[in-house]
Amino acid sequence: MKIKKAIIPCGGMGTRFLPVTKAVPKEILPVIDTPVLKYIVDEIIDSGIEEIMIILGAGKEPIRDFFTSKPKLESALKNKPELMELIRNINRNAEIRFAVQKEPKGSGDAVMQARKFTGDEPFCMSNGDDLIVADIPVTKQLADAYGQNEAVIMGVQKVEPSETHKYGIINPTKIDGRTVWCDGVVEKPKADPPSLYASLGRYVLTPEIYEYIERTPPVGGEVVVTNAICQMMKEGKVYAYEFDGKRYDMGDKFGALTATVDFALKNPEYGDAFRAYLHNVIDNEN
Repeated sequence: MKIKKAIIPCGGMGTRFLPVTKAVPKEILPVIDTPVLKYIVDEIIDSGIEEIMIILGAGKEPIRDFFTSKPKLESALKNKPELMELIRNINRNAEIRFAVQKEPKGSGDAVMQARKFTGDEPFCMSNGDDLIVADIPVTKQLADAYGQNEAVIMGVQKVEPSETHKYGIINPTKIDGRTVWCDGVVEKPKADPPSLYASLGRYVLTPEIYEYIERTPPVGGEVVVTNAICQMMKEGKVYAYEFDGKRYDMGDKFGALTATVDFALKNPEYGDAFRAYLHNVIDNEN
């Protein structure tokens, strides 16, 4: 079954980026001049999906503003076609809807806001602060995998042993190429991780997920979508897929810095000048 819809939950207060996230949602902090969330929306559209729901938490209205047309701005840019094209290219003719998570009740509750939007269809989900660069968009990689084996899919990659404490680490039971069957997830293990496969913010979810979220008990007042997925995992309804691509954790300052540097170096307009500048900085430090 072809996947036609995707959701992007945008919750979380972005405390690691305070004070700027007091006023600006972390999802629209820029990589040079483009918000992180715009890259994620582009990834989804490039995967052949044009129906997208962005789920907004408290203080996230600037996200809606960014993806909503601004006739006055377009009128002011009528004599600047190159800038007009940038503005009009934001949505790229995709249908972008919004839902609001009125209270911070966790990622599971955020997903529940999309129930009417997704209906009885499978759908992709992307975290709003995970930027992944790949030759084949990661959303497409997972959607294609779903076409071969219809079940909930967790997008994973191997991380360094010293990094496993930062992620949900799956417990694999069988590995077949990039497909990894698993029976559990250990959240941020302090020691003895079950594997090096980390769940990294890309999923395919089936309509059943809503039923499992409804019967997943809250932890600290929040329902965690991963806990619902783990319940499905115990019934053999979930597998992981090791996607190809480079991930930047845009909720982390170092991740954001590395993304900015890498994107700047690849920019055809000023990449060479920026590279020369970096060489000069390093030479002067030595």
